[in-house]
Amino acid sequence: MATPFPTRIDIPADRRDKVVALLNQQLADTFDLYSQTKFAHWNVKGPHFIALHKLFDELADDVLENVDEIAERLTALGGVANGTARQAAAATRVPEFPVGTHKGMEVVAAVADRFGALGTSTREAIDRADALGDKDTADLFTGISRDLDQALYFLEAHLHG
Repeated sequence: MATPFPTRIDIPADRRDKVVALLNQQLADTFDLYSQTKFAHWNVKGPHFIALHKLFDELADDVLENVDEIAERLTALGGVANGTARQAAAATRVPEFPVGTHKGMEVVAAVADRFGALGTSTREAIDRADALGDKDTADLFTGISRDLDQALYFLEAHLHG
């Protein structure tokens, strides 16, 4: 049972269970993206260090806000947010950051790949939440999708120069 806590939210329990599972998957992926973006922030090297260091930190902060929004929606639906680092690591679909990648634009490309992948799965989650009759979760994912697309725009702008 994905929703062990009662709620007066009028989405039937069987559909809420599916939405909670969807939210937990996105929570794992989004938390992993946060940690990988912080990894990039800490480890980037090269002539554009300070600009990229600051950019990755800002992007990570934005992703962390989305982590919190996902977890709070999940718990509002009566579920338990599986949001520890170990839980996220066990469930994430985001590829691991490539070992030995530290040069500025290589790091930007690796981070961009991960933002792009999460953007794709988030758009899929919008459709799944909508199909389950949860417009609010679909709306949450729509906002997150916009945030991810904007971040991807910032990242890709560095790669086109």
